[in-house]
Amino acid sequence: MRSKKFLRAEQAPLQWEAPGLVAGVDEAGRGPLAGPVYAAAVILDDQNPIKGLADSKKLTAKQRDRLFDEIRAKALCCSVAEASVEEIDSLNILQATMLAMQRAIAGLRLKPYRVLVDGNRLPVLDVLAEAIVKGDSKVPAISAASILAKVERDRWCAQLATQFPQYGFDSHKGYGTALHMQALQLHGPTIWHRKSFAPVALALEQKGLSHV
Repeated sequence: MRSKKFLRAEQAPLQWEAPGLVAGVDEAGRGPLAGPVYAAAVILDDQNPIKGLADSKKLTAKQRDRLFDEIRAKALCCSVAEASVEEIDSLNILQATMLAMQRAIAGLRLKPYRVLVDGNRLPVLDVLAEAIVKGDSKVPAISAASILAKVERDRWCAQLATQFPQYGFDSHKGYGTALHMQALQLHGPTIWHRKSFAPVALALEQKGLSHV
């Protein structure tokens, strides 16, 4: 039976606006075959706007890096957290993502009155929350969170590439590209690969290793 510890699947959209700090939340790294899943939470400062915020996937790496620094300088507060490969394998990727989001929100210096989360799922929180499909392209605070999470994870992948250069993590960021799949077949999984993901489990079996 699927755990309900971190997941609240349905919550009615909020029909009213109330005063208070609003945090945007998004994740990066649900789909890759390796590495932690990252989540970020951002409370923007309405008096200090940031131009160019958008879904991180629609920005260039240079644009994301520039905005990353600007968000950290101008936001009222922000927080980036992760759930480990071990947590992904033991909980499943959805529950691990919810856990990373909980940690990001808990890491905010200021407690938000309301939280807006990209997607259609919510972590269990002690504040008002709303899931917004395509929120990373609709809500500036969620856009900012998507940028922080992606840049942090991309930088982690760049560091991993220096440790395991034969896998090409700096180019595919852990996704199951042809290059990555070829490296998995040739070299087998690293300690950073998600053993619960089918391509990794298959590579372990082919190398005669346990996926447990």
